[in-house]
Amino acid sequence: MANKSDTRMKHGQFKKGTSGNPSGRPIGSRNRATLLAEQLLEGEAEPLIRECINLAKKGNIHALRLCLERVIPIRKERSIELGLPTAQNALDLAANLQRILAAVGEGRITPGEAQALTEVLNSQAHLFETADMERRLQALENSKEEVQRYRKEQDAEMTRFALESIRNAPHPKAKSEKEDLAHEN
Repeated sequence: MANKSDTRMKHGQFKKGTSGNPSGRPIGSRNRATLLAEQLLEGEAEPLIRECINLAKKGNIHALRLCLERVIPIRKERSIELGLPTAQNALDLAANLQRILAAVGEGRITPGEAQALTEVLNSQAHLFETADMERRLQALENSKEEVQRYRKEQDAEMTRFALESIRNAPHPKAKSEKEDLAHEN
């Protein structure tokens, strides 16, 4: 077993990835009670289900509920038919929000359903904002590249102009030699 100081931090908690029982319960192992119940019910499941159905037919409310819950599970949400058009921009989202509010006012959907739909619209709005930011950022990056290219061209032109000016200008040393000759005469 690992040294106690190797597995715990200084305030007593275990370090990430280690536990107090390193051998622990094997992955995929099952509870003994579950295994025992499965062994007891083996081969008896079909007759028990048949009996439950017979009890439900005779009017046993608990058996009826058990059967119906298995056949028709309790619905947590329902489908909503609102006919919201696909939004292409923020104005479309605003129009869809108005349609949702109108549906709540008319009683076609519940306020909870409207809230869920509004969250979907908010996600779409965030997506539109992100896409717009990406488009703007790409335009700025392209502009930056153009500016850098233009600056390089300007720098090259200035260097070319400076070199040409230096070449065409009289050399100061040559001028002073001429002046020296003129002074000597």
